[in-house]
Amino acid sequence: MSYAISAALQAAVYSTLAGDAAVRAAVGDHVYDALPSGPLPGLYVSIGPEEVRSADDISANGAWHDLTVAVMTDASGFRAAKQTAVAVNDALHGAALPLSRGQLVDLRFLKARAKRDTGGLRRIDLTFRARVEDS
Repeated sequence: MSYAISAALQAAVYSTLAGDAAVRAAVGDHVYDALPSGPLPGLYVSIGPEEVRSADDISANGAWHDLTVAVMTDASGFRAAKQTAVAVNDALHGAALPLSRGQLVDLRFLKARAKRDTGGLRRIDLTFRARVEDS
């Protein structure tokens, strides 16, 4: 198994979301790899946790990455968060992201969970499954 591609995958996901027209229309520049200090905007996207499992085979070192992208809002309902989650999904599902190391074999939507978070925030966690190989 190789965890070596994790940082390259995260950078590619961030770059894709930050540069996507629909995501930018929803949240502007508020796509975060790490949350900034100080007050947060009313709607933003944050790249969150990941779980990684080995996917080595005879030809390459590889891994399955289940990565979470969170859409957060302080709005009283889920509408804006769900519209933003659709933009995130459209930007990532099936995308052929260029990586600075290795290669992305596949990137697919796996699941989502919408809930009220602490402090009355609404949160949608979208989980994507990426298959990567270190060549």
